[in-house]
Amino acid sequence: MTKQGNTKILYIVLDGLSDGPYALEELGGKTPLEAARTPNMDLLAKRGQTGLMHTVKKGIAPESDVAVISILGYDPFRYYTGRGPLESFAAGINIKPGELALRANFATNGYGKEDLDRRVGRNLSTEEASALCKEINRNLKLDSMPSTFQLKNTIGHRAVLVIRSDVNKLSGEITNTDPAYVRVGILSEALEEGSYPQKVQYARPLNECRDLKAAALASLLVNEFTIKSSEILEASPVNEARRRRGDRLANLMLLRDAGDRLPKFPDFKKKFGKNFGCLADMPIESGIALLTGMDAVELPPPTPDLEKDYSQRVKKSLEALRKYDGIYVHIKGPDIPGHDGDGQEKKYVIETVDRCYLGPLLEKIDLKNTIVVVTADHTTPCRLRSHSHDPVPLVICGGSVKPDRVTTFSEKTCKKGDLGEITGTQLMPMLVKYSRLPA
Repeated sequence: MTKQGNTKILYIVLDGLSDGPYALEELGGKTPLEAARTPNMDLLAKRGQTGLMHTVKKGIAPESDVAVISILGYDPFRYYTGRGPLESFAAGINIKPGELALRANFATNGYGKEDLDRRVGRNLSTEEASALCKEINRNLKLDSMPSTFQLKNTIGHRAVLVIRSDVNKLSGEITNTDPAYVRVGILSEALEEGSYPQKVQYARPLNECRDLKAAALASLLVNEFTIKSSEILEASPVNEARRRRGDRLANLMLLRDAGDRLPKFPDFKKKFGKNFGCLADMPIESGIALLTGMDAVELPPPTPDLEKDYSQRVKKSLEALRKYDGIYVHIKGPDIPGHDGDGQEKKYVIETVDRCYLGPLLEKIDLKNTIVVVTADHTTPCRLRSHSHDPVPLVICGGSVKPDRVTTFSEKTCKKGDLGEITGTQLMPMLVKYSRLPA
């Protein structure tokens, strides 16, 4: 019998894993998760308890950052201050209160045009993005008011923008210039592909902003940056080379999820009594983990070679499990083909995660001494090409967890599980409770 308090927690989040009710004809009327061969996820379902989870709350199609805060046990409506500050922190840029941080995407098409590729065809290299950031940082000057800025790329088309005013504080309570996300209070919600304008938007103060002057000044600077950066990008040697190759141009910056201060989370170990490590493919999840007091285990960036990537993550996960009471693992893979509307590719990615990551892990760990959790941060249906408000499947197995009658892991089967429907903030306390019960 395992001693009380000794059970480890292996908490695996597969980004955008599920498709909710949106089955695909090309997969025989199934979702990619239903169609995928996943013997290891099915094994966990057979031996554990299953259910569905609204990662933030019913009716919200969350971004990953808000969902991750919630499923790590923190109320996002209390602690969230915008994605921008989280992205900047993860990129190594700290902001002070009154400074503005935004998530940025390099995108294709000029300012105001009606055709928009929000990710530059997903083939902008990190090296190209770095060169573009250097050009903008070197050549762009904001003249609307005394201010400075820093643009820093992270992975691929992703970047973060920080703007600092020398004379006025700036407010993060402004709208997005990225049309694919609409701000609802401090949160941003994803819009279904095809339902939003195919052009960059002007930033403006939110209707309910608390400091209209600070929000108006922030909007002014963001709009000036958007216009001037587009002019620099159009003339960039990087884009000249892409034009010659026939690649889409990175000639526009889309900005979203502004914030003007970092969140202050209660320390994870003090809150839950567990020493956790984090292994995440993307900087944003690592940044959130660090801000909660978790350690971030360094991983090589994701590559097109999924089998190699997941094999590396198996080794890192096992090492971290020996060191920590639990680990939070966030794998980006399934989300990308969901956004691209590629059901076959999403099915393949899910199968590869199951075969090359989850399978080798289960061979090495003892389920009597380890609670294994598999779930998602949100649903990314291929049919919508965006996040949706549908709940995600959830399985908890190992330790003191008793099996229910579900034998396979999917959106439909987990609906029948004993866990029922929970919200994101309920999950971590549940895992901690299970870990303290004798197996």
